[in-house]
Amino acid sequence: MEWIAEALGKVRERRPLVHNITNYVVMNSTANALLALGASPVMAHAEEELEEMVALADALVINIGTLDGERLRAMLKAVKIAGKLGKPVVLDPVGAGSTKFRTEASLKLLNTGDISIVRGNFGEISALVGRSGLTRGVDTASYSPEDALQVSEKAAEKFGTVVALTGPVDYVSNSGKTYAVSNGTPLFGRITGAGCISTAIIGAFLAVEEPLKAGVVGLAVLGVVGELAAEESPLPGSFHMKLYDWLYRIDGSLLMERAKVEPVKSEEVVP
Repeated sequence: MEWIAEALGKVRERRPLVHNITNYVVMNSTANALLALGASPVMAHAEEELEEMVALADALVINIGTLDGERLRAMLKAVKIAGKLGKPVVLDPVGAGSTKFRTEASLKLLNTGDISIVRGNFGEISALVGRSGLTRGVDTASYSPEDALQVSEKAAEKFGTVVALTGPVDYVSNSGKTYAVSNGTPLFGRITGAGCISTAIIGAFLAVEEPLKAGVVGLAVLGVVGELAAEESPLPGSFHMKLYDWLYRIDGSLLMERAKVEPVKSEEVVP
């Protein structure tokens, strides 16, 4: 799949500006990840500058991790502006399913504008299609590859968007076509913000590729660099640091050599 390597080259060449309205916990991590990859991050959520900032950006990333009423209003406004300007948007519905506020906010954002990609874990995406009890805080409480595949396709069909569902195996679907990405490491579960970093990276690729490819390449890149970082540093602190090093060092040939990406399709849809 040469387009995986080509997408990485496009990000490095174009250095897209990725506008993040994200959570306080991961702001530094996601900004550093985007810089290491070769993109240009901006973290801005003030309503007073959204018109100008969204207009400047090549893609918008919405992450509801530290949600409140003021932040939600800014997110809704930014999504509307992006829709008006034709800017692609990634939504990370952090903790959807854990509280009514988060679930309703995620659905409101989905229904407000043209969301290009939704990136979430199994519990979060399940909550968006009406399956409750699978989210614990901001983490998923359960996972099975068969259910994850079906939920990703169901959500993609329901919302008319690309869904990137992450877990031990990641699934990226537009309902018509689905890819499995099998790269990664258990150490992602030992650091804060691995999922949020994946969303931000997808945002960088969304600035240069159509949504399905952007979701696949974003998850493949993070999965591969996670494996490489874990091989060098099997402890969480140094692993986190090595992630940035490998986001900077990864190239197209190494990505194609290590990426485990294949097309799949479930045989039935979750009701």
